[in-house]
Amino acid sequence: MYGNFDWFKLCSESPVFVTLVGFSVVTCGVAIERAHYYWKRRGNPDQVAREVTQKMRRGEVKEALWTCEHTAHPVGAVMQIVAGAPVDRNFRIDERLQVALSEQKLLLERNLNVLGTMAGVAPLVGLLGTVWGIMRAFHDMALVGSAAPTVVAGGIAEALITTAVGLVVAVPSLIFYNHFARRMNVMLTIAENHARALRSAMNEGHEPDDRNQRRGREESLRPVRAAEPVSVG
Repeated sequence: MYGNFDWFKLCSESPVFVTLVGFSVVTCGVAIERAHYYWKRRGNPDQVAREVTQKMRRGEVKEALWTCEHTAHPVGAVMQIVAGAPVDRNFRIDERLQVALSEQKLLLERNLNVLGTMAGVAPLVGLLGTVWGIMRAFHDMALVGSAAPTVVAGGIAEALITTAVGLVVAVPSLIFYNHFARRMNVMLTIAENHARALRSAMNEGHEPDDRNQRRGREESLRPVRAAEPVSVG
């Protein structure tokens, strides 16, 4: 269809088309980089959570922390906060969990704003190319003084091609952005759920001792009743 079309001439005469080509290169680069990063951090969060929970119940704290540190999935970094926290300072875990989740979110959403920007800007740049091509067609008509198809073909072709390229860049960018954003939310939700489950398991493991200590304190604070006099005969 466009076998006889001079693409090099279009690149030299249309800065909008060159801009859209640059957008496509950036979109492909960011998509490949994010896909590789998410692939490296996929892991098996359910298995890691089971191993860490079992080790913590057996009292193997160092082994549990080692498992968390060598886990690529965000669940490792988040569960490490719970596994390494003293039980008597459990009230500060919520704040530390939120900090850990925020740090993991910053790593997972890096460069996603580029994809979102391309999805929103590329169609507008394509529309600018449409206007640019129509203006070029009218300019050629004014120079030649004729509205023959051969005169306006270049400008019309530029208008249509830039519009199409803008959509070709925007649609994959939006798809990749939504895909990676959902994967990020799923990974962070799984990490938080497993971390809170580990916290509940650790609290349950210490509840019997806490109840015994509470019962002992209550008995020690209970007032001693005076002995009743015993009547003789």
